[in-house]
Amino acid sequence: MPGRRGEQARQAALRACGEDGLGAERGANLLRKLALLPGGACQASPAPRCPQRSPAVRSGKAPGAARAGDEELGAHCARLAVGFMMLTVMFLAAFTLTTVNSQETEETITYTQCTDGYEWDPVRQRCKDIDECEIVPDACKGGMKCVNHYGGYLCLPRTAQIIVNNGREDTAAESTGGRNNVIRRTPADPHRPPPNPTHQIQCATGYEQSEQNVCQDIDECATGTHNCRADQVCVNLRGSFSCQCPSGYQKRGEQCVDIDECNLPPYCHHRCVNTPGSYYCQCNSGFQLAANNHTCVDINECDANNPCAQQCYNILGSFICQCNPGFELSSDRINCEDIDECRTSSYICQYQCVNEPGKFSCICPEGYQVVGARTCQDINECETTNECREDEMCWNYHGGFRCYPRNPCQEPYVLTSENRCVCPVSNAICRELPYSIVYKYMSIRSDRTVPSDIFQIQATTIYPNTINTFRIKSGNENGEFYLRQTSAISAMLVLVKSLSGPREHIVDLEMLTVNSLNYRTSSVLRLTIIVGPYSF
Repeated sequence: MPGRRGEQARQAALRACGEDGLGAERGANLLRKLALLPGGACQASPAPRCPQRSPAVRSGKAPGAARAGDEELGAHCARLAVGFMMLTVMFLAAFTLTTVNSQETEETITYTQCTDGYEWDPVRQRCKDIDECEIVPDACKGGMKCVNHYGGYLCLPRTAQIIVNNGREDTAAESTGGRNNVIRRTPADPHRPPPNPTHQIQCATGYEQSEQNVCQDIDECATGTHNCRADQVCVNLRGSFSCQCPSGYQKRGEQCVDIDECNLPPYCHHRCVNTPGSYYCQCNSGFQLAANNHTCVDINECDANNPCAQQCYNILGSFICQCNPGFELSSDRINCEDIDECRTSSYICQYQCVNEPGKFSCICPEGYQVVGARTCQDINECETTNECREDEMCWNYHGGFRCYPRNPCQEPYVLTSENRCVCPVSNAICRELPYSIVYKYMSIRSDRTVPSDIFQIQATTIYPNTINTFRIKSGNENGEFYLRQTSAISAMLVLVKSLSGPREHIVDLEMLTVNSLNYRTSSVLRLTIIVGPYSF
């Protein structure tokens, strides 16, 4: 090295002295050139003084022994001077060559202290970058990746790709680091002298000499010179390698064992299923995994694939089916079955219920019409259409109609007014018959509640000093009726037995009138009662 060689030359110069002082002067000049100031500048040094001859020798007055000694000393100095001159020439030649070849690295070799982010490489004799990503544990937080660069490191997203170009657009070489997706491009330097292939360098363990005559890392993982187990992953490091477990495994002793992620803080929304080296999430019924493969979101079954026969309502994690009015859910809770409303109640319709899909309808018998969807109302055929002749009158009853003659009078009775027949007193036959017969018609529903007042009879002509009595003359053979006198001139016909139709009852109600002179007369009201076929 130049430092050690300079020290050797300095020592040689100190020893190179002659009797005539020539060697001392040249040695002094050489020492001036070799003396280094701090910072690398040369400065003059005090010239060493060679041993001087004794005064006796210089004056020629010395004894013979002294003179002989001085001569021997001069000869010795002369030989030293010649050797020193030859050593100086060789040293200057070597120093010039070293200065030319090592001008670029002289400062790095001289100083072993490096800037922050670098460390001294004793093999390559220069400062090298420190890979903080390898030596700093957990250098980057929050899932960021560590990317080393000259003098420091960066924390970047894992998807980032870094292209290191060293400030030059034209590149001579490109290499990709697979660890962090870093592409390093080394610019070509036209002023850098070509490497000296003959100069062999010594590399540290884990490094080897490259074609550029520099020490480069040996990738033990690529060359297969590592000793990692089959269940481990080899990771190359600067000058070494590391045996790590694959993702999803952890090192336990010398083996890699599976990490049960399901025992760690909950990653899955519902259920976690551990697998060798990994895991996956499952959702409960009615849910599905979201895009992040961890969260469970509700499945809207009604929109995806409506399973309901009629109405579908989505709820969290499930759905419910409902049916339209008139239907009910079947046992599978999905399909709908018709409700037979007619079986639920016998009173839902007044006459007859007809079941239909999802609904029902009420119908009425002939002679009736549906009112209010359920009730049956009699149709008055006498006001609409009937088949009665002109000499007949139409009488409507519950559920139908009948035609009666407009002149109901029979011999010896004659018609005097509407429905009133009188037997003339001039006719001898009339003396034993009621004086008048009045024809009346009425209609009642079948199975009417009893007892029930159904008809009132009343005298139309009132005579003084007379007494009126009322009785049922005919038509009550089964005792269905009872005549109750309500006043001196009126009486009420009471139904005491329920009647079922359709049928017709003709009841003669007679009023007897007796005066104080023992005069008797009678009048008959012939009441035709038509019992309808139904109770409505």
